[in-house]
Amino acid sequence: MANAQRAGRLAQEIQKDVTDLILKRVNDPRVQDVTVTSVDVTGDLQIATIYYSILSDLASDRKKAQAGLEAATGLIRRELGSRLTVYKIPELHFSLDNSIQYGDHIEALIRELHQKEGK
Repeated sequence: MANAQRAGRLAQEIQKDVTDLILKRVNDPRVQDVTVTSVDVTGDLQIATIYYSILSDLASDRKKAQAGLEAATGLIRRELGSRLTVYKIPELHFSLDNSIQYGDHIEALIRELHQKEGK
C-alpha cells in the first residue's frame, strides 16, 4: 500500500513539473498546445506514462506533438532529476489521452439521439 501511495505522490509531482517544463523550458512549437492530463507511475517507480491532450483534432498535429514530446524527453528527464527527490528518475513515455475526444463523441451521439426524439 505504501508503494502505491508513493507512486501516486510521484505521479502528481511529475505531472506538475512536466506541465511547468513544457510551458517554460521546452522551446518546441510542436508542444505549445500540449496539456498534461494525468501521469501513471509503475509500482516499482521505473516507468512514468504521461498522458496529454492537444486542442487540435488533426492527426498531423497529434503526430507533431508526439514527436515534439519525444524529442524533449531527455531535457524533461534531466530537469526532473534536479527537481524530484527519488533515487532514479523514471523512464518517460508520452501517450495521447483520447478521453476528451471520446467524451465529445459521446456527447454528440447523445445530442443526436435527443434531436431524433424531438421530431
